[in-house]
Amino acid sequence: MRGVGPDAIQLHQRAVAQCIDGRYATAQRTLDRAAGLTSDPDLIARIDGTRAMALQRTGRPDAAEALLHDTLARPGLSAHTESILLGQLGGLANYGGRLDEGERWLGQAIQRLSDDDVAASRIRMNRSLVRMQQRRLLDAAEDLKTAVSVFAAHGLVTDAAQARHNLGYTALLEGDLVRALREMNEARDDAANSPVAEAIGAMDRAEVFRDAGLATEAEDLFRQAAAIFGAHRMPQSRAEAEFHLSRSLLAHDGAASARVAGDATRRFRALGNDAWAARAEGVRLRAVLGASRVGTGVVRRTASPADADRVAASLASHGFRSEAAAVRIAAALAAARAGDATGPAPRVPASAPMEVRLLGDELKAARAAARRRGAEARRHAAAGLDRLAAWQSSFGSIDLQTSVAMHGANLVFTGLQSAAESRRPDIVFEWSERARHLSQQVVPLRPPPDPEMAEALAELRMLRAENPAADWLSDPRAAPLRDRAREHQWTSVGTSRIDERVDLSTLGDGLDPDTALLAYVFTGEEIIALVVDGTRSEIVGLGDDAAVRDLQKGLRADLDVAASVRTGPMAAVVRRSLDARLAALSAALLDEPLRRTAARRLVITAPGLLNAIPWSMLPGMRGRVFTLAASASQWLHRRGSASAGTATRAGFAVGPRVARGGEEARLGASAWRHAPVVGDGDATVSRVTRLAADVDVLHIAAHGRHAVDNPLFSGLELSDGALFGYDVDLIPDVPRTVVLSACEVGRSSVRWGEEAVGMARVWLHAGSITVIAAPVVVADDLACELLGSMHAELAAGLAPAEALAVAADRLDVTSPFQAHGAGF
Repeated sequence: MRGVGPDAIQLHQRAVAQCIDGRYATAQRTLDRAAGLTSDPDLIARIDGTRAMALQRTGRPDAAEALLHDTLARPGLSAHTESILLGQLGGLANYGGRLDEGERWLGQAIQRLSDDDVAASRIRMNRSLVRMQQRRLLDAAEDLKTAVSVFAAHGLVTDAAQARHNLGYTALLEGDLVRALREMNEARDDAANSPVAEAIGAMDRAEVFRDAGLATEAEDLFRQAAAIFGAHRMPQSRAEAEFHLSRSLLAHDGAASARVAGDATRRFRALGNDAWAARAEGVRLRAVLGASRVGTGVVRRTASPADADRVAASLASHGFRSEAAAVRIAAALAAARAGDATGPAPRVPASAPMEVRLLGDELKAARAAARRRGAEARRHAAAGLDRLAAWQSSFGSIDLQTSVAMHGANLVFTGLQSAAESRRPDIVFEWSERARHLSQQVVPLRPPPDPEMAEALAELRMLRAENPAADWLSDPRAAPLRDRAREHQWTSVGTSRIDERVDLSTLGDGLDPDTALLAYVFTGEEIIALVVDGTRSEIVGLGDDAAVRDLQKGLRADLDVAASVRTGPMAAVVRRSLDARLAALSAALLDEPLRRTAARRLVITAPGLLNAIPWSMLPGMRGRVFTLAASASQWLHRRGSASAGTATRAGFAVGPRVARGGEEARLGASAWRHAPVVGDGDATVSRVTRLAADVDVLHIAAHGRHAVDNPLFSGLELSDGALFGYDVDLIPDVPRTVVLSACEVGRSSVRWGEEAVGMARVWLHAGSITVIAAPVVVADDLACELLGSMHAELAAGLAPAEALAVAADRLDVTSPFQAHGAGF
């Protein structure tokens, strides 16, 4: 090159690295120094090209584009340099939302760089971003695969990692969340290491979490990224983070979504970025129109159909056809909910993501409901849920299965409301099962042993021991380990089979004369119960949910106090308060349904609203045996396994500081031949999980704690720390029956209205048939005497729910312990 000093080239390369790190002011100074050291037109042009990219990232896109055009107009540039500048122009157009223009510039640059495959591959990376936004995902993936191959061949590890990460993003847009996370995680170790680069990667991972229904985790990452971009004076990137945050908030907080989207809209407009401003305004309109999920924040509707048409037209003109459709559907959906089902339905593009396709199904169902066409409304809602179930069936992870149910929440409630209005038992049962069985259908394929996962969980146990507070997972050391555990489960647990839903007739055939189903349904407005007793089925209206909600408000506190205050003058007062509350709940939930059946055994399915009810303590349950089933279909599928043969091997483990834990274990073990007891001090996680793989019945007496926000980090305290829900996935063969003599581990966290996840559900998902557990604090004396003596019945061959009931009757005690799954 003419007049080139090595310092000028090195300074330019340093400035490029500074831009990658987000140090744009420093990069501009470095570029000034480089330009002063050379007279070579090609190097000066490349310096100005880098300067233009820094200008764009720091909020001056018009100046950046003008600089690139001026640079391209200079005489004497090589064809290679002109091609690089054309690629940068294409990148600027993409950032500005001018997708067709961006692809044109980028395509020209790639074609002219046929003799430099590395430079061409870097431009392919930018073109892939354009094609992703155009929903041309196969073309985007082809660009990225070419880039990965070229970068790897030239030993460019960081570039190859970025291309692999972006391949993960195409998988996200295709709806393959598992592959998306796997690609992103595999690329993470080799990716550029700077706050800005990490924030960009975290944003993409947050989008995976958002689409998976893990809104809290996604929103934390979006807020962190926005803060980093703000600190580095990157207004476009900050506004993009706020845009994605507002999209996540749509799922559960419409007011916050509208506010954040409004902020992002103003930032984009200040940058002159009309395309992204339209995208953010589209999200704001969806929030204002109330097109978010059931249970979102109340937003005063201030948007008109004209607003929606204007923003949708702007989005379509910029190439965002799916987002335009979502805005039009939101407007039509708001009208339908207000009773107006006129006008043509907006068209959903064939390339639209799952969210928009389900929104289209929701609109069809809402319009049919507005016209009082119940069967049609249910048909459209069912079509959407079947679409969701087909997607969901590819996930083996319980975390993913329950969280992605978010996308079907409105469709579920639409169907439940219509089913309740029909007052037909077969229809109510169908929709009760659709609501319950949506995330119960997948039977997971057990993952292979994984030392890396075990190591991460061991580190988390140490951190939890250091910080026993409820917020221990927010510790900066815990967060990456938490994410590793979760993401490992997502990507390592596959699907072995799908259990189909059963219909009412099939269930009736499967009920013996002494067994009935009580299926509770919450429509969003009222609670009803379906009683199925043999061939007879009857719907019982239980009124709105207000009374049950009020009775539950102080229930947990009453139960906790009653467990700890068992003697003295206050014990009777506490007991009277608790008894009154339990009697009122029993009257509200059981009196009328139980008048319809004389069955001694009950299969109960219940919505999230009733998740915390200690059914075994309700007066109406006295003299009856019951099991809490995730769905009637699952109970029927597993019932044969529950009664297949008598359990012959039992094992017991006792955690630290359990007052009568050793006595409880010895009492239980005495009912069995050669039942091992792993005592306090020896009951480590590895020892207990090995024991679990060798027995039919596993009994753990330990202190337990439910993690509300991260239910798979609920735990049983063992000698070396907590046995988490994630540890259960590492057990190759789980016991048929698990007895959890611990406080709280029968609790579940409710996700999106119907989906409940907790330690009992984790064991059932892993393959156990029945779990005995309590949802609240339990007195040591009660646990010792009841659960210890229950083993006499289990060893004699009684089903777990029967054994628990017989032991309670013999001891004349009432306890919160109850059977989950196929208890009989």
